[in-house]
Amino acid sequence: MSDTTTRGNARLVRRLIHLYVGLALYGASSALLVRAGLGLEPWGVLHQGLAERTGISIGVVSIVVGAVVLLLWLPIRQRPGLGTVSNVFAVGIAMDGTLALVPDVHGLAAQIPAMAAGIVLNGVATGLYISARFGPGPRDGLMTGLNRLTGRSIRLVRTAIEVAVVVTGFLLGGSLGVGTVLYALAIGPLAQFFLRLFHVPSPDAGTPAVAGRTPPGAILPR
Repeated sequence: MSDTTTRGNARLVRRLIHLYVGLALYGASSALLVRAGLGLEPWGVLHQGLAERTGISIGVVSIVVGAVVLLLWLPIRQRPGLGTVSNVFAVGIAMDGTLALVPDVHGLAAQIPAMAAGIVLNGVATGLYISARFGPGPRDGLMTGLNRLTGRSIRLVRTAIEVAVVVTGFLLGGSLGVGTVLYALAIGPLAQFFLRLFHVPSPDAGTPAVAGRTPPGAILPR
């Protein structure tokens, strides 16, 4: 086996590790935000609201919503990758698993550290997942597909989607609070930092653009 093939195989294994560890950590981070009780990330607000209304676990709701969003890719002609399909299932499974292991926390002395850990861990998860380069999550793909279809900016499309998601989730009973605001402010810088930290070099590029900035849609690896 040539050195080139060996390096290629090692790079693939590293990317797969980044993908699945990142997805597992994303689910765990979302679960920590639930336990903190100080507000969830935008899609988490919707998932929690739907879980409250249906009686289904929030992890299963996340899987169902991810699958529905993935179906919305069909009319906008988005193509899923391994990361896209894995995302639909892995995040929800990891979320329910973490919620089963981590008890409720009470009092700000416990809630604030849990919230902070959830936000930072979400940044770590985002950096790992995006650096794997196996395709966007269902929600990110919807955003970039609508951006291409409508010609509107990523920022505008993303904002419109997340405002609609947060408002709907809140009306359904999802948790909206200081954690939601802090997540929105912190996740961009955190994702960019960890994306650089976990960067996997491409075989035909020394320093691709992804190493220097957070790509469009990288904030939500879901």
